[in-house]
Amino acid sequence: MHTTFPHMFGGLKIALQALGTHKLRTALAMLGVFLGALALTGVMHVSKAMVAKAEQETAKLGPNLFAAISGKVRFSRGGSVRFGSENTSFTLEDARALVYGVPQVRSGVPFIRTTMPVRYQRTTTTSQLVATGPEYPEVRAMKPAMGRFITHEDVEDRAKVCVLGKTIAEKLFGKPELALGATVFFYRAGMEVVGVMEEKGSDLSGTDQDEQVFVPVTTYMRRMSNQDYISGVYMTLHDGADTEAAKAAASALLRHRHNITDAADDDFAVLTASDTATLQTQALDLVWTLGVMSSGISFMVGTLGILSIMILLVRSRRLEIGIRRAVGARRQSIVLQFLLEAGLMSGTGGILGVCGALLCVTVVYRVGDFPYVYDPLLIALSCGASILFGLIAGAYPAWKASRVEVLDVLRSHDS
Repeated sequence: MHTTFPHMFGGLKIALQALGTHKLRTALAMLGVFLGALALTGVMHVSKAMVAKAEQETAKLGPNLFAAISGKVRFSRGGSVRFGSENTSFTLEDARALVYGVPQVRSGVPFIRTTMPVRYQRTTTTSQLVATGPEYPEVRAMKPAMGRFITHEDVEDRAKVCVLGKTIAEKLFGKPELALGATVFFYRAGMEVVGVMEEKGSDLSGTDQDEQVFVPVTTYMRRMSNQDYISGVYMTLHDGADTEAAKAAASALLRHRHNITDAADDDFAVLTASDTATLQTQALDLVWTLGVMSSGISFMVGTLGILSIMILLVRSRRLEIGIRRAVGARRQSIVLQFLLEAGLMSGTGGILGVCGALLCVTVVYRVGDFPYVYDPLLIALSCGASILFGLIAGAYPAWKASRVEVLDVLRSHDS
């Protein structure tokens, strides 16, 4: 036990001296491992953070959210939703039929979405107007921060009331609490503000929920636009419900109600929050794959760099190896010495790469408003991979060093 540590520290000292004599080549060899660890740690952490953010945004849409939308819906590569032109065939009766006719549905609420300017005194701003019913806060997992939301009486009476999103309230009134009881105008239609919603942020569809204004669906249909169709219906499913079965049942019901023939395309779209989350995950899988490939290439370059410098070290240190063999050093000690040097080189590069990656992802998390995700297992994996590639690169030079014969070294030195 007492002789182990001196030998260990002596080998480390020799390794540092040997690598120090070729500083530039050592640094270049470490660069490949550094970049590999940087790419592997960085890409994996950012991917995990983006998945966590997608899960958070899915939760913002509402628990077990299920929606039937009028017209076509397109998904961008990032997974966000893009709504096409609406049809006039989706009615309030369709919404009621879905809520009460699909067994998996627990509750639902119709909605109409449009863009409309809202004005208070001399201040005007563009709002995303949502005409809906009292079930909306439950279905979409949001609630008023002050005041109240739309009630059943408001819908029945076509009341001229509205609820403002937090950002809209700040734009119009400066302080949201000043909005309660005030009258805002949509063109010439005056609406009393009865509530201000809590801050919610953007959801997976790309909609900033804080820039929305909510009015009773009947008020919009009869007092503001005089239309008989809606944009769709948001629903929540029972816990553990079969999502695919719910989508199939909703599609069959709407096709029947809209008299769509077997050969015709749907004039609606049925989707869940997991649909957009799945697309985002697929996009992240591609990013993750490319990141792993780039880190693998960097590790290979680093391995070749370490291999080349270790072969150089063996050739330049033949006399040292011969002397150590002459005074009794075993071949195993020579192998371990050169493996230590290779592992030290690659391990240092890997640790520096991991530290650089953690610094970079912290900046990305802050700028991109991502959850701060740090995975100790991934960090250990990157460091372990760096050391492993170094040991693989040093195996052959270490074996060559252990094969050096004392007499051959002395003859070549004498000549």
